[in-house]
Amino acid sequence: MEKKLCINQKRCGSCRYLSLSYERQLAAKEEYVKKAVGPGFAKKVMPVIGMEEPWHYRNKVTAVFARDRKGNPVSGVYEGGTHRVLPVEECLLEDALADRIIGTIRGMLKSFKIWVYDEDTRRGLLRYVLVRRGFATGQVLVVLVTASPVFPSKKNFVQALLRAHPEITTVVQNINARTDSLILGDRQQILYGKGYIEDVLCGCTFRISPASFYQVNPVQTRKLYEKAMELARLTGKERVIDAYCGIGTIGLIAASRPAASRAGEVLGVEINPDAVRDAVINAKKNGVSNVRFYRADAGDFMVKMAQDGERADVLFMDPPRSGSTEKFLQSAAALAPERIVYISCNPETLGRDLKVLDRLGYQAGKIWPVDMFPWTESCEAVCALDRKRRRP
Repeated sequence: MEKKLCINQKRCGSCRYLSLSYERQLAAKEEYVKKAVGPGFAKKVMPVIGMEEPWHYRNKVTAVFARDRKGNPVSGVYEGGTHRVLPVEECLLEDALADRIIGTIRGMLKSFKIWVYDEDTRRGLLRYVLVRRGFATGQVLVVLVTASPVFPSKKNFVQALLRAHPEITTVVQNINARTDSLILGDRQQILYGKGYIEDVLCGCTFRISPASFYQVNPVQTRKLYEKAMELARLTGKERVIDAYCGIGTIGLIAASRPAASRAGEVLGVEINPDAVRDAVINAKKNGVSNVRFYRADAGDFMVKMAQDGERADVLFMDPPRSGSTEKFLQSAAALAPERIVYISCNPETLGRDLKVLDRLGYQAGKIWPVDMFPWTESCEAVCALDRKRRRP
């Protein structure tokens, strides 16, 4: 595979594997997963599922804006280990159209007399630009994150942006006046379009709002979720819980598959109210009637189900990088599903949680690493665990 060079490689800190061939990189990630999950599970680790074309795969691009020493606007990423903005014109990982849109916005600032935000003085308007692109639909969402709701000439600004990039489907202004490191604030207003885009994944259509969690590599996400469905071994009868369900991706895919390999019923549980709202909308949009979504803590939800004498056959769990909690895993064991499908974005916390689940009565099968982030050190994995049978 062709090797590519990046002028920011040493300063950015993201593409630590760019000096390796892609084949060597996959081998290194397999060894990393084996080491991370520990000797008790290392023999179960399968070869990493890689990409055919591992470039420009990120369908979500965020650029931070700042000024250089001459006062000119720049945009890019924070330099590795610092809070200095490293200017980026083009990234080998990011969607190329998103990079061009960000460059156009940067070039428009002077003519519209828009100042970028200064973290030290807390003056200026534009803080970040976020671009999301639907891989299957081609729809484009642009989010302008500003420090104030007052956006001078915003109508003319958006019209000029659309003339330069008619591919843009919707533009949203997000207001973030906080001083912490979070990118998006709690308030927003739609400047053009519907305020969201849609994408198609594994046959389902999903609504993606500015703050929605949606995997950034759609090509590999399809492989990851198809492997998860394969490991779940659904037959059309199972009652399934989709914990940490977000906007309902995994649950809706499980509920809408062909009759012989789908879930009989899906209960999606998510604590974020905005995500639950999008999940309900996504279910209606796809005409899926055998799924229900609940706003709740997933662990508490499962404990209540167990106390009420209810059952579940399969549990899908896709926790954050910090992994699951002891409380959640104990709740899962109390409900006693026949099978747990664990999707992990951090092999180290996966190894930790597999040890807890083993103690709680679940036997892990093969662990399938998936390269969601080529050229970086990160690697996701999916694993199915079956409930151990007690000896008579």
